[in-house]
Amino acid sequence: MSAPQYANPAPLGLMGFGMTTVLLNIHNAGFFPVDSMIIAMGIFYGGLAQVIAGIMEYRKGNTFGTTAFTSYGFFWLSLVSVWMLPEMGLAKASPHGFMGWYLTMWGIFTGFMFIGSLRYCRVKQFVFGSLTVLFALLAIRDFTGNTLIGTIAGFEGIICGASAIYYAMAQVINNEYGRVVLPVGELKK
Repeated sequence: MSAPQYANPAPLGLMGFGMTTVLLNIHNAGFFPVDSMIIAMGIFYGGLAQVIAGIMEYRKGNTFGTTAFTSYGFFWLSLVSVWMLPEMGLAKASPHGFMGWYLTMWGIFTGFMFIGSLRYCRVKQFVFGSLTVLFALLAIRDFTGNTLIGTIAGFEGIICGASAIYYAMAQVINNEYGRVVLPVGELKK
């Protein structure tokens, strides 16, 4: 009896990450405030969909995918909680400097994930490299209060999220056509 075939969960996780990241960073770039749309995306697509993708990666035996999708799914859920708990009167709001440490910790984690991504295609490397830069810029913004850095981070975050969307759709489309339609910069072996 052959082993069961499982679908690739990475496009689901990448789309949850990518679309939510683009939307939040349109806010960071100064185009609109955080509202229910970003909060809902953070809970359901950025959060829950990525956690589900991470669990599916676990089933496939993919440690990198499990760690990435589950962690970033819970990043989105924790970020929404950081915003909502004070609004609900359940906790005090975190000062900007402490949010800087929150983002620094995520940046350190992402920097290590970037090192792990160097074994994979160039687009995956770009996603993790640009996300590392994004967390650094956002942490600097929160440590310094510099709104220009926050705006720059917003535009950089849009690029990061868009690269994840591209990588997700490349995997779907290339799989469906059985050939490379959207290149991802596969490493030569």
